[in-house]
Amino acid sequence: MAQDALSKLLASRDWLMADGATGTNLFNMGLTAGEPPEFWNVDHPDRIRSLYRSAVEAGSDIFLTNTFGGNASRLKLHDAQGRVRELNRIGASLGREIADAAGHPVVVAGSVGPTGDIFEPMGTLTHSAAVEMFHEQAEGLKEGGADVLWIETISAPEEYRAAAEAAKLAGMPWCGTMSFDTAGRTMMGVTSAGMVDMVKAMANPPLAFGANCGVGSSDLMRTIMGFVAANPSVPVIAKGNAGIPKYHDGHIHYDGTPELMAEYAALARDAGVRIIGGCCGTMPEHLRAMRAALESRPKASVPSLEEIQAKLGAFSSVSDGTDGAGPAPRERRGRRG
Repeated sequence: MAQDALSKLLASRDWLMADGATGTNLFNMGLTAGEPPEFWNVDHPDRIRSLYRSAVEAGSDIFLTNTFGGNASRLKLHDAQGRVRELNRIGASLGREIADAAGHPVVVAGSVGPTGDIFEPMGTLTHSAAVEMFHEQAEGLKEGGADVLWIETISAPEEYRAAAEAAKLAGMPWCGTMSFDTAGRTMMGVTSAGMVDMVKAMANPPLAFGANCGVGSSDLMRTIMGFVAANPSVPVIAKGNAGIPKYHDGHIHYDGTPELMAEYAALARDAGVRIIGGCCGTMPEHLRAMRAALESRPKASVPSLEEIQAKLGAFSSVSDGTDGAGPAPRERRGRRG
C-alpha cells in the first residue's frame, strides 16, 4: 500500500504544524450560535475555502475540514441526518482544492467530532451504532479527498475505539485526540497514562494521538508531559486552546496572545510533540507566531512543569489526574467556545 500523505510528511520533518480554531474563525465570518457550521460547506463554500486557505497561508502543514459535527446524531438536531455523506464530501473536497493549490505538501485532515451521545449502560449509544455513524462520515470524507481522518475532542474510550473501527472499515489512516478538561482527565475519566495504554492496545492504532481543546495551553502541556512519560508508541499531537475563554460584551473571547501561543508551540516541540496546532480561539495571527517560533527558536531540553507554568500560566487543578486522587475541586471556568 502506498504511504499516506501524513506518514510521508512525518517521515521527512521533526515537527508539523496543524491549524487553529474552526468555530472561532467561522463566528468571525458571520456564523450564528446554533447554526450548524457544516451547512456552510454547501451554502458558503467561499468562506470555507477562505478558512482553509488562511491556515495554509499562516504556515499550517495540516488543516482540519469543517465537518466536526458532521455525524448523523449531531445533524439530526437540524433535521439533516440524511446529508452526512454530502456535507462531509464537500467539506473535504473544498479542502482538497486548497491543499492541491498550495504548491507544497499540505495534509487535508477530515475532522470527526464526538456523536454527542452517551454509551450504554449510562446512555443509549451502542458500539455498532457508533461505528456505523462514524463509518458513514468517514466514507463522505474519503470521497471528498481527505488524506486522513482526524478524530477529535473525544472523552469516552468506547467512542475512540468505535471511531478507530470505522476508519478501518473505510480503509482510511487516522489520528485521534481526546479532550482533557476535568482536572487532567477527560469528562469520562480517562487520564493521559490511560490514553497511552489504550492506544498501545489497539489493533488499528492511530498514526498519531494526543490532546486537543480542554482548559488552556498550560493544562494541555501537562497532559502532553503525561503522554511522554508513558513512553507512547506513536507520535504525539498537541492542539491547545489560545488561553482561557472569558465572556464579555456578549461573546466568548480567548485571552491567549500570539506570543503565548508561540511559547506553547516551542514548549510542545521541546517536549517531543510531532504535530503542533491550536484549538478554540487560535486565529491565523496565532498560527503565524507559532510557525515563526518553531522555525527560529533552537530546540531546548524537555520542559519541567515549573517552566510550563512560568511561561503559559498556572494549571487549573492541583492534580494531572494520573495520581489516582480523582478530580480536585477547582475554580469554575468558562467552557469551550
